[in-house]
Amino acid sequence: MFPTHLYERIPTMALRITGLGEEIAAITGLPWHLPLEEWPEDPALAEKRGISRHVVRLVRASNDPDAEVYAVKETVSEFANREYKILRELTHLNAPCVEQVAVVEGRVDANGEELPCAIVTRFLPYSLPYRVLLSGAVTAHEITTMASALALLLVRLHLLGFWWGDCSLSNTLFRRDAEGFAAYLVDAETGEFQKTLSDGQREHDLEIVHFNVAAELEDLALSGVLYPGMEPVRASEAVIRRYRRIWAALKERQLLDPKDRHAVERAMRQLHDLGFAVEEVAITIDGDTQMISFQPKLVAAGYHTQRLRDLTGLDAEELQAKRLLASFDRYNARENKLGLSIQEMAKKWIAEVFEPVINRVPDHMRGRVERAQMFHEILENRWYLSEKAGYDVGLDEATDNYCAEILPLRRDSGVDIVVQ
Repeated sequence: MFPTHLYERIPTMALRITGLGEEIAAITGLPWHLPLEEWPEDPALAEKRGISRHVVRLVRASNDPDAEVYAVKETVSEFANREYKILRELTHLNAPCVEQVAVVEGRVDANGEELPCAIVTRFLPYSLPYRVLLSGAVTAHEITTMASALALLLVRLHLLGFWWGDCSLSNTLFRRDAEGFAAYLVDAETGEFQKTLSDGQREHDLEIVHFNVAAELEDLALSGVLYPGMEPVRASEAVIRRYRRIWAALKERQLLDPKDRHAVERAMRQLHDLGFAVEEVAITIDGDTQMISFQPKLVAAGYHTQRLRDLTGLDAEELQAKRLLASFDRYNARENKLGLSIQEMAKKWIAEVFEPVINRVPDHMRGRVERAQMFHEILENRWYLSEKAGYDVGLDEATDNYCAEILPLRRDSGVDIVVQ
């Protein structure tokens, strides 16, 4: 990965690496005696790095193109150790964030001069910084879904009692999630866990994200790369509005019509559609009006993701999982003539629908788009081609067309693939 001469004249140093045991061996051989800004970087990885107030590099642990990619950030020891512990806790709580790997201290250069401490995280596969996403040919819908993703990320963090303190597009990575995006925290340096997050603390985070997003988008507008007609302040306000709608649905009491037998079921389904499983709910009935009060007490994110994993073993983002489950539900309704269990039908769907589509993609083009996302996009392509042709073209034709016309233009993985 790094030229041999970079390891010459390495001084004796008390290098200290604290972190995940299975990962330390992979990062020990990196040239920690060099300032991070002097580390060579793969151009394809540099594009995915985004902007940071710190020096950051994306590196592979070896020359193998399939080797694990890590993000290395220089900072001071106090901040690095604090952020490592916060990311560890967030990961333990299944929060959408990058995974901590190690803190590297005791760095010195070839002349014995002290170098900054570094924190290492695992790079999030198939993720992109907002500048890459918004600098290309994006639609108004994609901008809206990015705002929704950032709002949902902040809601999920607040539900865990986490005050971010620096919520922004720059501190977030986005992964494609069906027709939308999923957002992940990548910088937790300013964050804090609270036993109970107050409304004032939540509002403070909202003020910060409102200002930061507007400023970041204004910077893109001044650079001439922002989507034409997009207003930075209005886009920033969209994040706040979406946050408030989600928070209200999850936390505020709803009054339901007692004459509607399906009112409670519908209220639960609305939360499922937002991607939350309802683990505990309080329902009371007014003695005079008989109005039903529906109050979620304990919710957990990832409703569709968990259902898909339980049924099929597949990992996917929330909207991807929702789309794959819809495909499975249609298959189950159409093909289950013998009354097989849902688990047995899930295995048949994997073997007869999902895997044949994925395996039809040529070997040299695999890995360009994450598998669940690719399946969703092939389903979308099938619908588009069928509408154009006036009949159902089927999955095989839709897959072949996708591989010929769409996949060569995609670089979600950050890897250039030569189309043969």
